[in-house]
Parts: sequence; structure tokens; C-alpha cells
Amino acid sequence: MRRVVITGLGVLSPIGNTVETFRDSLRAGRHGFTLDSWFPGQTDEQNVVARVKDFDVSEYIDKKEARRTDPVTQYAVYASKKALEDAGTDFSDIDPYKRGVIIASGIGGIQTTEEQILNYHNKGNGRVSVFTIPMMIGNMAPGVVAIKTGFKGVNYTIVSACASSTHAIGEAFRMIKHGYLDCAISGGSEACSIGFAMAGFNNMHAVTRSTDPDRASIPFDKERSGFVLGEGAGIVILEEYEHAKARGAKIYAEIAGYGATCDAYHETSPAPGGEAGAKAMELAVAEAMVPFNTINYCNAHGTSTKLNDETETAALKKTFGEHAYKMAVNSTKSMTGHLLGAAGGVEAVAVALQMKEGFVHPTVGLTVDDEVCDLDNCKGSTREMKITGAISNSLGFGGHNATLCFLPVE
Repeated sequence: MRRVVITGLGVLSPIGNTVETFRDSLRAGRHGFTLDSWFPGQTDEQNVVARVKDFDVSEYIDKKEARRTDPVTQYAVYASKKALEDAGTDFSDIDPYKRGVIIASGIGGIQTTEEQILNYHNKGNGRVSVFTIPMMIGNMAPGVVAIKTGFKGVNYTIVSACASSTHAIGEAFRMIKHGYLDCAISGGSEACSIGFAMAGFNNMHAVTRSTDPDRASIPFDKERSGFVLGEGAGIVILEEYEHAKARGAKIYAEIAGYGATCDAYHETSPAPGGEAGAKAMELAVAEAMVPFNTINYCNAHGTSTKLNDETETAALKKTFGEHAYKMAVNSTKSMTGHLLGAAGGVEAVAVALQMKEGFVHPTVGLTVDDEVCDLDNCKGSTREMKITGAISNSLGFGGHNATLCFLPVE
């Protein structure tokens, strides 16, 4: 079995559009939330939002092409190109059919979908754009990334709601580990910052009704009331270790294990007790072949919903026993909001950065302790800490559970 390492990072998020600005926000505990209207023309109601800021699509996609691509694809191209630049190579020395792209999206081109359905109903079938289908389908994100990079190997998207990009990275990891690929561009992209999407989440009481940006996304806090809908992309470059070592690559971390399970319980609610989520963590650490007490950090799914946070806490205790109380457990969503299918990708970038630089960011906004969520949830400020092993959890509607296990590379 071959080792797989992360050698490049790319991110587009509410707290930064480069690895450097994203890292600085993590260290500073600086969230990206603002108060704005989700439903212009329908209501004056204000909601907390987590939008990408100052995104320049023309950096990698010209104006003509931009009109033919949904933001979900634009975000994926941007983060992928940034990740390759960070890796310092285009991998042209590798057979193009051994270079793959697996990029997930939970929803796909929903902005195009909404726009063109309105055109159809209000203006007639002749006004539906000829580019509608390729703009709306989720697999166009990895497809266009491949066109831009020349990666001709395995190429597809994964749709498993909020677990999508963790599944994508896990599958890319396995492809390299077992020799089907030598390198991969992997992660997730999501661009559903529209009223239609917000209405769906709002009406099912999944998003917070708080109008205070500092008390909106507050994972593990007793007063949590739902997540903040976010957008963006998180991409990692995965590479076979010996190839990375031979070219003198900068290595952030090793991905050493991947676990995936299903609750088989309910469409939207996690199974009480978190048994299947615990199993995903167990499988990931077991594949990494390290003692469970090696893992001293968990980047939690941590959505700031009542059920998720208490169920994930229970799952951590089930997997790690008393050691769970010795682990640092934080939630990047306390700063970025919930990026849905892109969440796991952005959080993989966060884990890799923290492991490489030796710190753990706070769970921002956590002030009121919850006796049910009683682990070390990184309340307070950033701590300097050597991460000896980490897991990152993603839990999606449909009962999907995915966990990645990261190890440092000295």
C-alpha cells in the first residue's frame, strides 16, 4: 500500500480567498458573517449570511466563459488552480491518465437552475439558455477543472450532502493508495447563496434565526440554534509520497485513513447515540494503523444545530472512550458557516494548515457551556499545539458519515 500526502491547498471561503488569508483568519478566530437580506423584493427580514467576498472570476476564467459556467464550477476552478500553484508543479511528469479529479458538490449549479426555471415559466421555453444543462449539473466542476489542468484520469463528482467532499477526498486517497492514480485534485465546491436555497433550509428550521453575527454559528454552545449557510470551495492536492519526496515537495500532512458509514435511520436527523458516525471514525483510525490515543485533535462536523453537536459528541466518546476528553475538538464552521458539500474540503484545508503549523483554532462564539457537549471544544483563543494525529468528520443528510485521518510528516 502506498502513502498519500497533501502537497497543495486551495481555498475560497467567507474568511479568505487564499491559503494565507484563510490561515490568518483561523489563527485570529475571525468569522466571516454579515447581516443581509436573503429574500430581496419579498421581505425586509435580515439574516446572518456567510458569503464569499471579493471573488475575481477573471483570474482563471475569462468573461465569455464565465457566462457559460455556474459559480459552483467557477469556485472549483479557482481553488483547484490555487492548490496546484501551492503544490509548485503541474504534474506533467506523470502520465495524464494517472492524474485524477474528484470534486464534490452537494447541490451543484443551483443558481443556474433557479434562473433558468424562472426563464422557462416567465418567458417561455425559447428563453432557456442553451448552456443550462452543462451549467447546472454538479459533475461539470471536476470536468472543467480537468479541461483547465489536463488531468485525464478518474474524474467524477460525489453527492452525499454535507459529507460530499470528505467522501471525495477519501475516494481520491484510496485511488492513490491502491495505485490507480499517482496524484489527484480533490475536495468540494458549493454556491447556493440564494433565497431559494435559504428558504428550504429556513422552513425546515435547520438555519439559525439569530440576527447577531457573533451569536449565529456557535457549535457546542448551549444557545446554538442552527447553522449559517455558507459558500465556497476547498481543494487539496493529493500525491503519492515517494513522488512528493523525490521532487522536494512541501508536505502539509499525510492522509492515512478514511471511514465511511451510513446511519440507515432518517432523512435528516442523525441516529441517537451516533453509533454509525463512531464507526466511521473507528475505521479511519484503524486504516491509519496508529493507536487511538495518537489522535489528539478532531475537526468536528460541528454545525451548531442541537442534534448534530450532541450526537457527534456522543460518537466521539463511543470511539475514543476516556481519551475523547483529552482531545481538542473544534468546528471551522464557527467561522465559515456551513458550506454544505464543500464543507469537508474547506475543513481538510484547515486541518492540514493547523497540523503543519502547530496550532488549533478556537470554536468561535462558544461562550455558554452545554453539559451534553462536554468535551474540550476549544473555547477561548487559538492554542499552539503539536498535532500528533487528527480526524475530520462530515455528517450529511441521508445519514452519510465520513471521516478522514491525518498524520504529520516529519
